[in-house]
Amino acid sequence: MSNTTPTLTGETPPPAPPAAEDRSVQARAARRKAKVRGGTRTVLFHGVTWALGIVMLYPGVWMLLSSFRPTNQIIGEVGLIPRETTLDNFTRAFEGIGGVSFWTFFSNSMILAVGSVVGVCLSCSVAAYAFARIEFPGRKLYFGLMIGTLLLPFHVVIIPQFIMFNELGWTDSYIPLLIGKFLAAEAFFVFLMVQFMRGVPRELDESARIDGAGHGRIYWFIMLPLMRPVLATASIFAFIWSWNDFLAPLIYLRSPDKYPLPLMLRQFSDQTSISDYGAQMAAAVLALAPVIIFFMLFQRYIVDGVATSGLKG
Repeated sequence: MSNTTPTLTGETPPPAPPAAEDRSVQARAARRKAKVRGGTRTVLFHGVTWALGIVMLYPGVWMLLSSFRPTNQIIGEVGLIPRETTLDNFTRAFEGIGGVSFWTFFSNSMILAVGSVVGVCLSCSVAAYAFARIEFPGRKLYFGLMIGTLLLPFHVVIIPQFIMFNELGWTDSYIPLLIGKFLAAEAFFVFLMVQFMRGVPRELDESARIDGAGHGRIYWFIMLPLMRPVLATASIFAFIWSWNDFLAPLIYLRSPDKYPLPLMLRQFSDQTSISDYGAQMAAAVLALAPVIIFFMLFQRYIVDGVATSGLKG
């Protein structure tokens, strides 16, 4: 028998809603479809990520394996696995070029990289403290002008800087390569540290002033210990940028015994004579090793420092 009964008006009421079992079946089917769609997106995302990762890592892996190939098998070879292996490339790379050993080039790069790190951390932190903590006339204007220098291409100031350093007799020395680091000329690092300091509570400064501390003691004993994440981030960037810098040493240095590693790598490839690509690949691997080690040791500070600096203030 039908469960519906006529109403007083004689009309048949609408059918009853679906049963609870039907609703649960539909819900399970919807969840299965959503799970399938989510699984498809996950597979697609990981597939694209792996493909991009292989494209990005392939040149580095090819360089590493090519450092063990004979020189006559490097040009024109795009495969990863070498047909023959040899260690002569590393022997020639350690011997250096032009009578200058590999370790001389390595020491020159290390001097420039460490000097850049020390200069950036000291000068940029002092300038950032002034912008973030000291009230002085024109502070916002000067800070805006400093940020504006980020928009100025390096190539615009190459000739004026070279003329100035040449008149001062500083060419063929490391002074033009390091003096800007010790004068807080790196606006990016100053901005990074200012953003970090703006997130430090000013109550710490006020408590120190009550105890009789001036700006010097507040900077050295309070701000610097708190700035370790952003200082580590600045150190990593300064080290890598200086280590890989090719143009500035090429402009200011003339003596081969003062060349850093990027200029050494260029010497192995000569258009007017025989190029030693095997030694060049081996030297490139040796030059890349310190950067990778340095980055792996301090990579977590990059995320911590940049994230903290970007969210403060």
